[in-house]
Amino acid sequence: MKTAICVRQLNKQYGHKQILKDVNMTLEEGQIYGLIGKNGVGKTTLMRILTGLAFKTDGEFSIFGEKKDSELEEQRHRIGTMIETPAFFPYMTAKQNLEYYRIQRGIVDKEMVDEVLETVDLQDTNKKQFKNFSLGMKQRLGLALALLNSPDLLILDEPINGLDPQGIAEFRAVLKRLNVEKQITMLISSHILLELSSIATYYGFMKDGQMAEEISAVELEEKCKAYVQIQVQDPAKIARLMERELTGVQYEVLEQGILKIYGCNDDPSIISDLVVQNGVKLYSLEVKKTQLEDYFLNLIGGRQ
Repeated sequence: MKTAICVRQLNKQYGHKQILKDVNMTLEEGQIYGLIGKNGVGKTTLMRILTGLAFKTDGEFSIFGEKKDSELEEQRHRIGTMIETPAFFPYMTAKQNLEYYRIQRGIVDKEMVDEVLETVDLQDTNKKQFKNFSLGMKQRLGLALALLNSPDLLILDEPINGLDPQGIAEFRAVLKRLNVEKQITMLISSHILLELSSIATYYGFMKDGQMAEEISAVELEEKCKAYVQIQVQDPAKIARLMERELTGVQYEVLEQGILKIYGCNDDPSIISDLVVQNGVKLYSLEVKKTQLEDYFLNLIGGRQ
């Protein structure tokens, strides 16, 4: 798998304020990378540096394997961005707005305007003016603008922020289609994990200007899978019994006689029978599951 973006020990400082602190990040081609963190942790600053809208203080990064300034500029032509809200003309239609930007950016292919409008499901807006668009339609037009240069990589900053549930669903459906059908790699930021949980294949969790954790969607789902939690008198004995008598069961031993047991949540009576039949006192047993949002909040430190 080839690397689209590689960030190493990246720092950004404004005056005496450190915005990014030794950030490391790896985005592989084909991934939908969810960059998650509270507002103000440095997500937008990182994206602005990658796209050339801001300069790093120190550290390094590469885009499609290139890291020299001249080569970075060349690779940035392969990126479509939605970082700052595009200035669309309120009394122009979707097609007229995109035609303006096509000419301004020197994109020769006139058919691209109709193509990207169809991609984001805005092909039937006809003479409807931008000022009369819903927020979801405005966001999809912003995405259409980001697609105008046929990018290999999309960098989208909070693209579904403020959308209603229908708008979020529509936007996510477009992003999924772009990733699957056109193999476009994506870096998408949000301060709400659940907004990206149905499309992201990889996550980076940011806290206080640092990358707290990078994890695949598969690994995150594994960490958040259901488990049986028991509290017993003799956890060491139960651990030995499980290893000897139960196949395919994994466990963690915590403090105060508590064990987390994975692989038997469909029939927790297997565990209770094992405990009771071997003369160990069982104080409590319950089936639990760590929610994605709880995992995120525990990692980055509580609610906003």
